[in-house]
Amino acid sequence: MEELNDFIDEKEESSFDLKAEIYKYLAYWKWILLGIIVGLVIAYLYNRYTIPKYRTWSTMIMVDDQKNSAMSALPGGGGALLAFQNVGLQSQIEKLRSKQLISSVVDELNLNKSYFIEGNVITVEAYKNSPIELNFISPDSLVNKSNLNLLITPISNTEFNLKSLLSDFNENFNIGETITYSGLQFTVSSKSGNNSNTFKNFKTVNVLVTPIQQTANQFIQNLLITPKGQSKDILELSMVNESAAKSEDFLNKLMERFNEEGIENKQEVAKNTTRFIQERLEMITNELDSVEGGIANFKRDNSIMSVESGAAEFRAKYTKAEQEIFDLETQLELLNFIENLLKDKEEYVFLPEVGINEGNVGGLINSYNSLVVERNTYLKSSTVNNPVVKSITDQLDTFKVNLYENIRTARESIKVKIKEFNNRENIAQGKFSSFPGLEKGMRSIERQQQIKEQLYLFLLQRREEAAISYAATGSVARVVDSAYTVNTPVDPAPWLILVGGFLLGLIIPILIVFIKNLLDTKVHHKGDLASLLKVVPFIGEVPRIGPEQADVIQLNDRSPLAESFRILRTNLAYLIQNRNQDKGEVIFITSTVKGEGKTFVSFNLARTLASTGKSVLLIGADIRNPKLHRYTDQMEGAKEKGLSDFLYDYSITHSDVISKTNDDSIAVDIILSGPIPPNPAELLMNDRMRQLIDNVKSDYDYIIVDTAPSMIVTDTLLISQLADYTLYVTRADFTEKNLLEFPKDLKKQGKLKGLAVILNDVDYSKFSYGAQYGYSYGYGYGYGVDKESRWTRIKRRLFS
Repeated sequence: MEELNDFIDEKEESSFDLKAEIYKYLAYWKWILLGIIVGLVIAYLYNRYTIPKYRTWSTMIMVDDQKNSAMSALPGGGGALLAFQNVGLQSQIEKLRSKQLISSVVDELNLNKSYFIEGNVITVEAYKNSPIELNFISPDSLVNKSNLNLLITPISNTEFNLKSLLSDFNENFNIGETITYSGLQFTVSSKSGNNSNTFKNFKTVNVLVTPIQQTANQFIQNLLITPKGQSKDILELSMVNESAAKSEDFLNKLMERFNEEGIENKQEVAKNTTRFIQERLEMITNELDSVEGGIANFKRDNSIMSVESGAAEFRAKYTKAEQEIFDLETQLELLNFIENLLKDKEEYVFLPEVGINEGNVGGLINSYNSLVVERNTYLKSSTVNNPVVKSITDQLDTFKVNLYENIRTARESIKVKIKEFNNRENIAQGKFSSFPGLEKGMRSIERQQQIKEQLYLFLLQRREEAAISYAATGSVARVVDSAYTVNTPVDPAPWLILVGGFLLGLIIPILIVFIKNLLDTKVHHKGDLASLLKVVPFIGEVPRIGPEQADVIQLNDRSPLAESFRILRTNLAYLIQNRNQDKGEVIFITSTVKGEGKTFVSFNLARTLASTGKSVLLIGADIRNPKLHRYTDQMEGAKEKGLSDFLYDYSITHSDVISKTNDDSIAVDIILSGPIPPNPAELLMNDRMRQLIDNVKSDYDYIIVDTAPSMIVTDTLLISQLADYTLYVTRADFTEKNLLEFPKDLKKQGKLKGLAVILNDVDYSKFSYGAQYGYSYGYGYGYGVDKESRWTRIKRRLFS
């Protein structure tokens, strides 16, 4: 038996068989093919009826005002005062995405009004080519906050039906008639021109009017801005939309409005600076007139025309001190101007950068002006309660405090320096006591005159710079590429969708089969018996019988069923070749549960053995649920008494229950089960069963005993020691895998003698069994079996 196990099961080691796994799925190739076809059809329909979306690009480069301002060429670098402060590339991106800017573009292009042509399957937007137009009479302030969804269906060349999808409104109107709906007044006009007879042929138009802010939000979400270039000063604007023309118009207008607002902001800065300088000039002119009048009064009061200096030595010593005092007092006067400007009634105004060198006042003025520009920019589209405006205001307040503190510190520092230089001047003056006392007074007045003149000339220069800056205001950005669209849609991507449909159609059926196999607990093929075959030999398998095929083999039968039992007979002969040939072999055939085909196997195995000229006795030992009579109902001369009668009635001999078949071709003697007794287990336990077996052993070569299922009842185990061999029948697509532990346990416990396994009802075509397990020749090969036609094989595969 060990040799048979090795002979039949050389490759029964537990290992992953890739080929077997593949054939599991190929058995469902029709469903996989159907899934692929369905997936491709769905992908095709998606590509066919999905409105394509296109990506539109445009490119602009930001202009660096600090480098390109015309003011940088003027003396003193006046561009540093008037150039529009670059608040960073990210700030420019946020401005491009700002709701205020995009809302103005949406309003100017009327993008909050959309027209859609309804087709049989899909609805397409008719941008700029709508057959009708909605003309609002109501003010824009109401229209820009309205939400309408209207269906306009032509009835005739002059009449149409207007239906609202947001309410129950549904009425007929004439072209050009004033319509009042939802608090709005508007008219509907045809764009067919002079050919008014075509209006009734137009399809239904869906008009969608959304609030400006809502439409702007949609464009903001769809707008993508990406910095490009080595210095990140190039911005690439892109968006995806079903209408390429709408995207191009939007991007071009957005870049245009961004430039316009940038120019307006820069001009506003230059204008405010010019106004401030003009006011300062008027004030300095008055002060200069006053000083010059003071000089005239001084000369008149002292009756002098000029005051000459005492000596060249005095001039050499105190000239430097005088010059330092002059410069410091100029700085002090400028600090006073800035401080007075900060105290002005206006809350936040531009401060001129007037060349203050003391402390950090100049740097703070620069930063202060940048924040004022940014605050004014945000106030154009929001209020002072905006969180960003509040943040900038807080920063301005902080800068004011810092400016006051720096001005105070600078003033004190200047005063200390003036005091020091005054001391030096007094010392030098004391050395020349002969110097006229009028000299000091005259110089003091002249110094004031010089200071005012310097300020006057300085402000004149700044006013010219501001005027030049206003006239030469450049754009904040230059358009590198106007909006353009590539004709290849980004959604849907046809080939990608088709590949995705193919993969889904392939994966879903395979996944279903995988789950089915994962949840499957049945035995389907020999591979599922691997755990059992490690301890029990396998001697054969029986193919599934079709509804039109005979379930009983005949002499010289060439059917796959007959061939399978011939193989079973050969393996059985190899199993019992070393046995004593003087007495017949007793072979029990059992199974785990009812329905696995043990009676079918018993009957056909008996006929197969008998077809070789051997004497065979078939005993129906399943006296609880006898099935053997199904095959002998047509048998003439069958004995009325059966095994249960023999076991119960001691007066009956074995010859009284043996029925001789009248089939001259295959002779099989049969003992039927007889009537079902009330106590089958007790009947089988008496010695009559042993007597029967002992009596017929000398008369027959083979005694085939069809026993009861071993797991359900104990009948088979009660008489199992009478057998020489036990063939254990399992059934494909029926036997549970977990039940295979039962025959293994019986083998280990020695309750069944000469145990071997048969797999019944195997569907070879379903599992491509021959190719999977090495039986590629198929049953009947070389025996003259009629071949199926190609069309018959195709029909069988498709509809089996």
